[in-house]
This record gives sequence, structure tokens and C-alpha cells, in this order.
Amino acid sequence: MAEPTDPAMRFLILHGKDSFQIVERLHRFESALKERFGDVSRFDFDGSTAPLVDVLDELRTFGLLATHKLVVVDKADQFIGQEERRRAMERYAEEPVEHATLVLRAESWRPGNLDKLVAKVGAVLKCDTPSAEHAMAWCEARGRKQHAIVVDGAAAEALVDRVGSDLARLDTELAKYAAYLASESESARRVTRELVTLLTGQSREEAAWEVQEAVLGGAPAVAIRKVRELVEISQAPEQLILWSLVDLARKLHDASRMLADGAAEGAVAKQVKLWGPSMAPTLRAARALGPTRATRLFAQSIDLDRRSKSGLAGELPRTLEAFVASFAGEIAASGRAGPMSARA
Repeated sequence: MAEPTDPAMRFLILHGKDSFQIVERLHRFESALKERFGDVSRFDFDGSTAPLVDVLDELRTFGLLATHKLVVVDKADQFIGQEERRRAMERYAEEPVEHATLVLRAESWRPGNLDKLVAKVGAVLKCDTPSAEHAMAWCEARGRKQHAIVVDGAAAEALVDRVGSDLARLDTELAKYAAYLASESESARRVTRELVTLLTGQSREEAAWEVQEAVLGGAPAVAIRKVRELVEISQAPEQLILWSLVDLARKLHDASRMLADGAAEGAVAKQVKLWGPSMAPTLRAARALGPTRATRLFAQSIDLDRRSKSGLAGELPRTLEAFVASFAGEIAASGRAGPMSARA
């Protein structure tokens, strides 16, 4: 397969959840085209509404002011969703014009015969969120090349731990560090773990405990406010909040069953992996809920996770607010939420 920046490619498919990678790869490819052909005319289409004939006409018509055309179709999964359009794109991939390059961009993508045909004249590139290890290495390289800062390994690890592996969010944080260090000498423009802690929000573990603590408090209004704060202010990923709730429900489920069977709290805490400030309130809530209620909450949390991954959870922030309100309400109804509910 040709390299992503090879200007000889006449058809390119970029798809995946990481929009930053898609934009960056298209930018590099467009730069390579300009280096090869000089002026390049770019035409963008919305794949959800663009007529097939308009896209094909643009590809096949010679440009008046430039020697090469770049035609980009966004929401390409919707564009080729119809059988007629997909067949037309397959026929085009078999004989693409020489004076234009077609790029299809999409978040979701179903591989098929079109991918095989495109691979012969271009490339099909998946742009999903990278692993944590790749994201850390990317932060170090991106900081040095794009932002003129040195990001040491410990700082990169702390940054990925706090915001995840989404490259767009990571790049925003790197730009923030560069601005903060702008007045420093070149040798002092170094990002440390301490600077990440100072300028970037909580780690995923800290955010997870915050929502769990709010729910364990047994006050629905407090739990709702905490979800809004995490989503709107801390910009914690919604899936992280959902994972935190599933994790809490699992711990309550396992602990309640062990306590009902007469296990000592120390043994329960070790088995369920409870420690620090989370241990006492979780055990207290598990004992108060009992196995029946705890099992129901665990099943509801798993069902919500399933629905969120299949697009059936509606507007996820609002759905999470409703769920934490119900979750906290169950704990309050048990009558044994403990001192945390009074504090909330």
C-alpha cells in the first residue's frame, strides 16, 4: 500500500473515531499534493446531502486555475450508504481520473469491496484512538516538533492518565503548556508531572471516585450536580463516568453478597479491592442495600453501558444524570447511607 502522503494516490479513505488523526493525515496529504502539483483546488462535500452526480462531475471536470483537484466527501458512510452510490464509487475506484484525488472521510465505516479497490489506487486508513503507550510517545514528539516544549516521560504518562488518549484533547493541553512556558528560556520550556498536575484536571481515577462518592452520599441532587460538573467543567469523558458507575455497582453487588454470607469486612474489602476513603462508605452502602437491591443496580448499570455502546441511551449526559439520581435514591431509601448523606 502506498504511503498516506504519497501524492500518486488517487483515492483515499480516512475513517475512525479520532477526528484529530483524520484532519492531520488529510493535511499532510494535501501538502504532499501541493508539493507535487503546485496549486491544488480543493472541493468539500457533505456526504449526507451531496448528490452523487455533483461529486462525480467535480472529479471529472478539469480545473481552470490549478493542475490538480482534491475532492473531499465528509460523512462518507452516509454518502455510500445507498447501493447505487456504492456501486458508482466502486466503478470510479477501478478507473479514477489522473487530474483529481478523491478522499472519503467518516467516523464509522463498514469495510467491503470498495476498500479492496481503493487499496489498489490509494489507501484505506483507520484513525482510531491510539493506545495509552502510543499516546504518550505522541505527546513527547508533538510537544517537541509542534509546540517547542520538552515533555518528559512522567509528564506524558500523567497527561494521558488525566485526559485519555484522544489526540485532539492532548494537543489542546500541550498548547496550554506551551503558552504557560512561553516566557521561559528555551532550555526551561520543559513540561513536568508537577506542571501537568497544576494545569490539567483530575486523573481518571480521581474523577471516578468523585462520582462514586456523590452517589454513595445518597443525595440525588448532589449526584446530578457532580455529573454536570465532571462533564461540563472538568470535561471528563462520559464513558469514564459510566465506567465509574458500573464499577461502583459491581463492588456493591459483590460486597453485599459476601456480607450477607457472613464474611468479615476486612476480607470483603480485600476481595472487592476497596481501600482508602472508598472502603467505609462502600461497605456501609453494600450492607444497607443487601444482595437484592445491589443486584438490581448492577444489572441496570450493565444495561445502560450496553445501550450507550449501541446508541440506544439517548443523550448520554442527561441519561447519566437520571441514572445517578436513581442510584443515589436507592441508597437513600435503604436508610443506611451513613454520615456522607448528611454531609452532602
